[in-house]
Amino acid sequence: MIALVDCNSFYASCEQVFRPDLKNKPVVVLSNNDGCIIAANAEAKALAHIPMFQPVFKIKQILEANNVVCVSSNYTLYSDMSRRVMDTLKLFSPKVEEYSIDESFVDLSHYADEDLEQIAKDIKNTVYQHTGIPVGVGIAKTKSLSKLANRYAKKSVANKGTYVVTSEEKRIELLKYIAIKDTWGIGKQHAKRLQNAGKHTAYDFAEMPVAWVRKQMTVIGERLWRELNNDICLQLTTAPDPKKGIGTAKSFGYKLTDYSLIQEACSYYVSEVADLLRQQKSAATKIEIYLTTNYHSDSDKQYKNTIVLTLDQPTNSTILLTKTALKGLKAIFKTGYRYKKVGVNLMGLVPEHHIQTSLFQDSSDVADDILTQLMDEMNGKFGKNKIKLATVGNREKEWALIKEHRSPRYTTQWNELLTIGSKTKS
Repeated sequence: MIALVDCNSFYASCEQVFRPDLKNKPVVVLSNNDGCIIAANAEAKALAHIPMFQPVFKIKQILEANNVVCVSSNYTLYSDMSRRVMDTLKLFSPKVEEYSIDESFVDLSHYADEDLEQIAKDIKNTVYQHTGIPVGVGIAKTKSLSKLANRYAKKSVANKGTYVVTSEEKRIELLKYIAIKDTWGIGKQHAKRLQNAGKHTAYDFAEMPVAWVRKQMTVIGERLWRELNNDICLQLTTAPDPKKGIGTAKSFGYKLTDYSLIQEACSYYVSEVADLLRQQKSAATKIEIYLTTNYHSDSDKQYKNTIVLTLDQPTNSTILLTKTALKGLKAIFKTGYRYKKVGVNLMGLVPEHHIQTSLFQDSSDVADDILTQLMDEMNGKFGKNKIKLATVGNREKEWALIKEHRSPRYTTQWNELLTIGSKTKS
């Protein structure tokens, strides 16, 4: 049996863990530069007249009139809270698939079926006790059914956050509850086609002839059909596949014309993606740099350009990647524009132990690799970016994202720990 454990309104819940004053209040989390709403808690979602994913400046008055609390996204906090939730789930099983930052499949095949109702409640209560994050738990024989069971657990008040499919009656009850458009694995076009054919629930779909499903929805649709009929097709994946590309692109806090500031931002982003590259033990064969102005602005002249550079040989050295990236940035930069964003993509990734060296390799490249390794060790010991390349500079405040409403990084920074108690009078 497999459990799907999904955190409720994860980003907003992380904020509420350390802000009890936000309990029962509408909370929304904003995107980079506090531009749009990207997440909301149940209280905010209940305010149906507030459009989600809209630029905040367009709905600012509505948010204020409804006393909605806006917070800047705090991915350092969310990532660490996610890790704590995953660690708690591993108390119940050594096999946990981290499906996303707030969602995991858990192998429960070592428990007896008659114990699973209590196990589901124990998981829900233990995660909340350890982290303060509310979760829903759905348990079934297949991943697809457990995903639907989780939705049923959350949406039906009677289920109180858990639903366990241990009988044919409960499987049918679940499938009849889930609308075809809400069925995991069925996209909009297939949902529309099935509705036109008179199939409105997951149960209707599971009762269709498998030959029709395979012909109209390919082997992927057939796989889902079989999973909904208790036939295991999707296995638990505890070791994620390495990424085929790693990149980052963030808007500047302010529009930039100064090349040296853009160069510092580009160098910083290269150091970030190079670190991720080394973590998955890969090396890049190509690097892409792109630069753009704000195409939503009517007052600015517009310009964007992209360049892809092939490295002499695959590398994950921050130094070599930065040298190449800045060469590309210099080639596409033009004066006279107010730039909004620079992006870095590492492509053509290969395992670092499969790199074919060249007879003509510069000996300084080897030295750069060793220096990068030493920087990793020192940053691992003393903190992120304590040792960095000079090209990163120290003017981050002049180009970094605007996060006026960002909460402290309570769980990862010593100087941002939560303080409890009142000030004593001197």
